[in-house]
Formats: sequence, structure tokens, C-alpha cells
Amino acid sequence: MAEYRFLTTWLIEAPRERVWEAIFESERWPEWWKGVLEAEKTAEGDETGVGQRGRYVWKSKLPYRLEFSIRTTRVEPPTLFEGEADGELAGIGRWRLFEQDGVTAVLYEWSVHTTRALMNLLTPIARPIFAVNHDYVMRNGGEGLARLLDARLLASD
Repeated sequence: MAEYRFLTTWLIEAPRERVWEAIFESERWPEWWKGVLEAEKTAEGDETGVGQRGRYVWKSKLPYRLEFSIRTTRVEPPTLFEGEADGELAGIGRWRLFEQDGVTAVLYEWSVHTTRALMNLLTPIARPIFAVNHDYVMRNGGEGLARLLDARLLASD
């Protein structure tokens, strides 16, 4: 089992509440996030969204798709939400949002392991490629979010 830890930061010139709404409504990601092929809510959560479940299919530069589900485990609008992933990737994803002077910093932590046998087998040689691929997908997310909000993306790391 191969483990990966990623930290992505977007700085976007938009109010935190607008950024929060766009990211939290994950079933709409395919509308603006290149690489998200499918996103559907498969279970409702409580009034805050805890317990909500979604299914996602991702495609990037590499010639394969990844499919996994996420169950929301924590929601603190408009500053934090996190969930547990299972499927071809399993682990924890956490979004944190901070705002200062009209700029929202979005930090995404993704700590997962692969469950697909071929990916686990290829990890020793493909780990750097998987990391570059993740960065590519996340950069597309920052750019798509900026377009959606008609805002400037000041940084995407």
C-alpha cells in the first residue's frame, strides 16, 4: 500500500464565503474543474453536511481514471471541512479557508493511500509522476475556481 501526502494552496481574490460555497458544492465541480469527470451526491448528511457522501471520478494527464467516494466528517462553515475517502484512494481530505483583505487562502491537505494493485506495484518508480499529476489536477482546480468566481488566482501551489 503506497501512501501519499499532498498540500495544495490557492490564493484567490474573492470573499471566503463565495469560495466556500463553490468548493463545498462538490457535485458541481465538473462544471468548472478540469479533470473532474463525475461528481454526484450519493447520500445526504445532517443539516451541516456531516455524513454527506459523494462519488467522484477523476482523469488527468495520465491514461487512467480514479474513482472514490468521500464521506464528510467535519463541517465548520466557512473555514473548514473534511472527509474520509474510500475506493481506489483511501484516506483523509481537509479543506481550510482563511481570508484577509479580500484574498482567500485555500489550503487542501490530502493524505491517502492507493488501493489499486497496479498503482501500488508502480509506486517505487511512479511516485514522482503521481505527485506531478496531483499538482496538475489541483492547479486546474484553482484556475477553474477563479474563472467561476470571476476572480484573480494569485497563487496555486
